Amino acid sequence: MSGTGAWWLEWAYTGFTLFGEHVRWADLIGNMAALATVAFAIRRSIWTWPVQLTGTVLLFAVSVDALLVGNALKQVMFAVLAVYGWYRWSRGMRGGAELPVRPATTRERLLLAGLLSVGTVAVATAFSYTGISWSPWLDAFIFVGSAVAMFAQSRGLVDFWVVWIIVDLVGIPLTLMAGLWVSGLVYGVFFVLAAIGIRDWTRRYRTDQAADRSSRRVTA
Repeated sequence: MSGTGAWWLEWAYTGFTLFGEHVRWADLIGNMAALATVAFAIRRSIWTWPVQLTGTVLLFAVSVDALLVGNALKQVMFAVLAVYGWYRWSRGMRGGAELPVRPATTRERLLLAGLLSVGTVAVATAFSYTGISWSPWLDAFIFVGSAVAMFAQSRGLVDFWVVWIIVDLVGIPLTLMAGLWVSGLVYGVFFVLAAIGIRDWTRRYRTDQAADRSSRRVTA
């Protein structure tokens, strides 16, 4: 690829050997960025989104190399949703305010579940028909589930953590079968962080609700 302007792809596909397995630099650094993204999300920090964008570029490169088409397309989708999430959170945090979070309504949960179910069937069917993925159903579920989770996250819905947990449980075996050992390990860490995220965001919502009720009593 020398001279083609794709030098970063050459670097992304190189790496080192750990316990007899080839670890790509892009897989390692991209997943470190992904872990940082989750940590920032738990803290409801605006840095969640620029760090997310950095990780998507690296993980796109390594997914292409591993022939995980769905995972590669997911990174493109992540970039678009990260820009949207950055915009939404920036609006909600104007003037130094903390990001307002809340549980999804029943209608929103039904919508998220419907998007996840219908989207997975549609994408898996497309993957199976075209033959672009060696694991179309798992690949499709991760692709659609990630989109649903990021959309819910951009709107400050606590439920996005639940979707991420489900995606993580599917992503662990898929990435290990593809030989992406770092990604498989990171999916396991994501599972733990998502559980922490649910707890912290739920506490924040309850604290905000209690403060709001107290404020209304004072002004009544």
